[in-house]
Amino acid sequence: MNQEEILSLYCMPASSPSYGRPPCRFINREFFTITYESDPAAIQRAVPEPLKPDGSNTVLYEYIKMPDSSGLGCYEESGIVIPCMFEGEPCNFTAQMYLDNGPAILGGREIWGFPKKWGKPSLKVEDTETLTGTLYYNNILVSMGTMPFKYNRFDEKSIARTIAKTQVNLKIIPDVDGKPKIAQLVAYNLEDIKVKGSWSGPARLSLTPHVNAPVADLPVKTCMAGKHFIADLTLPYARVLHDYLN
Repeated sequence: MNQEEILSLYCMPASSPSYGRPPCRFINREFFTITYESDPAAIQRAVPEPLKPDGSNTVLYEYIKMPDSSGLGCYEESGIVIPCMFEGEPCNFTAQMYLDNGPAILGGREIWGFPKKWGKPSLKVEDTETLTGTLYYNNILVSMGTMPFKYNRFDEKSIARTIAKTQVNLKIIPDVDGKPKIAQLVAYNLEDIKVKGSWSGPARLSLTPHVNAPVADLPVKTCMAGKHFIADLTLPYARVLHDYLN
């Protein structure tokens, strides 16, 4: 390969790229999110400067099913999102993510800085009535969320605004000597959003301490609400919000 051919590559390995070229279109992406009150000191420790927690002392726990993702495949995901502020603008910081798909882990980390690790999440309806999200790590159940299935219809325009909210990741990639080569806050906004259904209801969340999947480091004080929605959307390229090396 000559230099021009090398620079035309968008990811490794050169012989067979690990994931498709963005933007990525998601069809029938299904979300189950639980908003809960947590410890403000724990939230503060999890949020990188210059982001600031939004003061609500809330955390969003997510279970997501992605049956049709262009360039990434079919997979499920679970993780923690913290409502924050950046220079007066509301945003969501993605603190932890666990999923069962190699292309999505590699592409998510390399391009957008998603904090992705391998885990075994699941989102399904149990015994026809309970929407149930679980996350297993090392064969240990580290999170379980439940909500009545399609309990109350919820405003789809409100859900679309929630999906479109600015999302922020901490992207860290080391150089060959182990020093940081990239250390950035990366922001993106999902696009071409079509909400196909949305519901709300009471929810419960259980988190189990685990050293390699520390979701319980943001402990549950009170479960406030659950939301369940299905949407088509597009994940575009991102932008640098803050560069720690400059």
